Amino acid sequence: MPAHKVKIILNPNADLGRAWRSASDFRPIVDEFGGADWSGTVYPTHAVELARQAAEDGYELVISAGGDGTVHEVINGLMQLSPERRPRLGVLPMGSGNDFAHAIGMDAQPAIAMRQILSGKPRRIDIGKLEDSHGRVEYWDNTVGIGFDATVTIRSRKFTYLRGFVIYFLAVLQTVILNHDAAHLNISTDEEQWEEDTLMLVLCNGAREGGGFYVQPQARNNDGILHYTGIRRVSRPMMMRLIPEVMSGTHGRFSQVRMGQFQRMQIESDRSLPIHIDGEIFAGFGVDVRQLSLDIMPNALEVMV
Repeated sequence: MPAHKVKIILNPNADLGRAWRSASDFRPIVDEFGGADWSGTVYPTHAVELARQAAEDGYELVISAGGDGTVHEVINGLMQLSPERRPRLGVLPMGSGNDFAHAIGMDAQPAIAMRQILSGKPRRIDIGKLEDSHGRVEYWDNTVGIGFDATVTIRSRKFTYLRGFVIYFLAVLQTVILNHDAAHLNISTDEEQWEEDTLMLVLCNGAREGGGFYVQPQARNNDGILHYTGIRRVSRPMMMRLIPEVMSGTHGRFSQVRMGQFQRMQIESDRSLPIHIDGEIFAGFGVDVRQLSLDIMPNALEVMV
């Protein structure tokens, strides 16, 4: 049975606005399990505020109804509370990629996922923490993309007439053609140190991003470890060769790919870096971010699965 007080935070614009139209379908299910209070987001980062307020108001379960961006904001709201005051998290997949929902085992059908949330059991997951040289701090649940795949995320925003995996695939092709740049990165972790020209670096708490790219097949969000996958400077034809391998998670066999694990990481770059966090743009074109610090917060949050 669900917690005594349940808050559902709905992003009505998720999945190109379809989330708003389908939300009423879940009311009978919610009422069957005792009901819930609903709030809708109306501007970027609104879900952060709504989730924090829900926690402060004593809600014991906060359900994110939207895509990966909505989950990201809700988690950033919940993480502002002390561990003993954080509500449990439910994830209702209603976005384009739904990678975090996939990682915790939620059914792709929202109606089934809602029943999973309200009748399931809690499981603790790890949360990542990122800070840049300007003092900005964000928490993340799935992936941080630096370079190539951050540019893919920025470009994917332009495909407003499509949905799902095809958005990211077309954005990948555009990025290969138009933004094939490699920054020189100096990276140090609690286990190793290296520097090289890097086309793409993805830091992973989960295995998948972009709705179907298995960037780090070994990543699990409950093992106390973060993983990374990096692709050094390669030609455009080689990058095109690697893309289907990333989709299937077999890219680790190539010498141009570097993979490993860490609990703490420091990154310094010779140029500004495009960065996404859980599919949300942290640093876009024209934003000067060259240094990052990342670490893991083990068992930081309970999710209903």
